[in-house]
Amino acid sequence: MTVKANHSAVQAQQVGEGAWFALIMLCFVYVLNFLDRQLLSILSKPIQDELHLTDGQLGLLGGLYFAAFYCTISLPIAWLADRHNRVRIVGIACTLWSAATIACGLARSYPELAVARMTVGVGEAGGVPPSYSIVSDYFPANKRGMACGVYNLGPPIGQALGVAFGASVAASYSWRDAFVVLGVVGVAAGARRGAMEVAPVLDATVIPETSVAPVERQSFWKTFGMFLSRPVLLLVALSAAATQFITYAVLNFTTLFLMREKGMTLEQVAVWYAILIGLGIGAGVFVSGWLLDRWAPKTQRAYALLPAIALTIAAPLFVGFVWAPDWPLALVFLALPTALNYFYLSPAVALVQAKVKPEQRTLAGAILLLIMNMIGLGLGPTYLGAMSDMFSAQGHTNPLQLAFYTLAPFYVLAIVMHLFLSRALGREQGAAKAAAP
Repeated sequence: MTVKANHSAVQAQQVGEGAWFALIMLCFVYVLNFLDRQLLSILSKPIQDELHLTDGQLGLLGGLYFAAFYCTISLPIAWLADRHNRVRIVGIACTLWSAATIACGLARSYPELAVARMTVGVGEAGGVPPSYSIVSDYFPANKRGMACGVYNLGPPIGQALGVAFGASVAASYSWRDAFVVLGVVGVAAGARRGAMEVAPVLDATVIPETSVAPVERQSFWKTFGMFLSRPVLLLVALSAAATQFITYAVLNFTTLFLMREKGMTLEQVAVWYAILIGLGIGAGVFVSGWLLDRWAPKTQRAYALLPAIALTIAAPLFVGFVWAPDWPLALVFLALPTALNYFYLSPAVALVQAKVKPEQRTLAGAILLLIMNMIGLGLGPTYLGAMSDMFSAQGHTNPLQLAFYTLAPFYVLAIVMHLFLSRALGREQGAAKAAAP
């Protein structure tokens, strides 16, 4: 039996209970991932006050410093995950990034916090790429959009819990306590990774190993070259990266912006912003996956047009959020963009997983994340912090607000990139139809 035939056979089968159990467990680990990752942005105001940091320094901590290590380590870990037990790698990574989170809470200076933050990135690099591959193994193409949507609920749930818990603890005790407590929870969860290892081998949708022909392991450079040489794969990565430039810049500075320039308190952040983040981003990733499963079978261009339409609607509302004179009105304006900004994620992941061979999925997912995160995560927060410092040096009393306004042109860039992707997908689909007998 050929690999292609095996893949088709998997798609034809129903999704079993084991697949859903594995998906839920992976989503739980992803929740912990974003709980730890977003604590820095949630607690940026008390951290900034105690350690006397500038907005630019905060941007580097949440952006370039984190992303450089996260992206660099993710590729060799993905290569390793294609050859060894991926679930075990996810568990070990969870333990490492959680221990680094504890170190963030113990940091007494900016250099110590920077080193701990980099180590969080090293650990989290082992979480997402293997998880994407595991999800793709258990869910056929016609169910993968929804599965990716469920898995990608991890970030909004983690962000919402992080905002609620982190802000509450910081308001009642100390920002350091929030890092330490959540880090201890993550270490405990990573140590129990054995529970997750049971699900894959129990799933009824997996074809017995004896019926699958041996496949050639793809080298890193071969997969990397393949990814960069295919216009659709490169364009989806760049389109997602342009969108992430906005989302990560906003995520890393919204709490500070709401508190410093909109008059919000930590207690208010713990309730209202937590609800907005959880419902908004959660709705965005879930609804986009649901729509994708219904639209993509009709045309591949849905992978690009869905986020392009969402971003077009979100852009003017985002400007309203930045303009709003107080935090209640600001949150009203921010609610819909918070959901629409994340319509890109499930389509991007599902498209890459559908366009590569099964044995290339982990590496291809890691390459997608490398491009997305180096541009979006690495440069988005770094850019916004630097712009705020620049406006502050010029004597403006609202530097962060002015910096937020400069993100509006990046919406246009992200929309245009998705339209380019739509055209490439249309050409590829047309060529495939013309070549069909």
